[in-house]
Amino acid sequence: MPDKTALVLGGGGARAAYQVGVLKAIVQFYPRNHGIPFKIICGTSAGAINGTSIATHASCFHLGVRKLEWVWRNFHTSKVYSSSAAGILAHLSKMLLMSIQEDRVNTNAGSLFNSEPLRVQLNQLINFIRIDRNIASGALNALSIDTSCYNTSRSITFFQASRDIKEWHRDRRRGERTQLNTEHLLASSAIPLIFPSIKLNQGYYGDGSVHQLAPLSSPIHLGAKKIMVINLESPHKQMPQELEHHPKTATITGHLLDTIFSDTLNSDLERLERVNNTLSLIPKEDCEKLPLTNIETLVIKPSEDLSQLASQYYHEMPFAVKSMLRPLGIKQQTDSSIVSYLLFEKAYCSALIDLGYQDAMCQIDEIRDFFEIDN
Repeated sequence: MPDKTALVLGGGGARAAYQVGVLKAIVQFYPRNHGIPFKIICGTSAGAINGTSIATHASCFHLGVRKLEWVWRNFHTSKVYSSSAAGILAHLSKMLLMSIQEDRVNTNAGSLFNSEPLRVQLNQLINFIRIDRNIASGALNALSIDTSCYNTSRSITFFQASRDIKEWHRDRRRGERTQLNTEHLLASSAIPLIFPSIKLNQGYYGDGSVHQLAPLSSPIHLGAKKIMVINLESPHKQMPQELEHHPKTATITGHLLDTIFSDTLNSDLERLERVNNTLSLIPKEDCEKLPLTNIETLVIKPSEDLSQLASQYYHEMPFAVKSMLRPLGIKQQTDSSIVSYLLFEKAYCSALIDLGYQDAMCQIDEIRDFFEIDN
């Protein structure tokens, strides 16, 4: 059922390098000229960037994964946001000037970092024309990018797909057909306060995880009957029930990021499992009359604490960025996941890729069954 299989890539900043390792494990079971084994790709935030890159190489799975791996293994923070002392000071000075001006005078988006380098990278690396070509050839059925609209406080899924797939409207979320481009990716990955919001048409959009009520809604509306999810939630060390003092700003901020990127996806997976269990108790002839269907899922997520992994590479973070985060209480041994989201350095990204590969290989039998790969 390859035409009905979807790949869902969650958000998580630099953590998204983990997804490449999982894909690297899967691709080795296919011939070199084989297309992607999932015709529906749905991404949020950094996962949307990975998903779009794979979608542009839908006709050759090996090439898509190989190029994506090369990018992540050669990454630098400066390719995502301005990380030099001069660049950070210039951006913060601009933000300070904005704060004392009237809104009608300065309408630029406020943010902690300047993400213009990411726009340059995306324009250089992703050929959006390939998406239409791959859909026309049948190598791809649909690609969707989840965003959050600040105008309406709703989750908007922008998608490019074959003509038989329709737009959808639900409470506080909808799917809108469009021609995807760099601005949609920038909007989906614009972590609140950290990166600036993006204007699309007449609306202002930010990270797709913020207003995302049902992350699995997009692949289902796009026709998926089987969904593989690469979740970036990682296990954390257990905090003591009684804290000696108030949690630090860095700790609270890290919790907020973890909540934004993981909680709704986990809740939606639990909801889907309950629906599947309920349907299994209903006679088959009665199930066919219901507007529900059983959706098979496969979830792969990190086996290690990515915050702890990031702390091992803290010294790789640009000095100016470390200096900027220090007032928030963020140091190498700080109990916060912020560094794991912002550390776009090749040593850490390579470690994430290797971890993703190892975790996928530990579930290789499940992967074979899910994709119906012969032994």
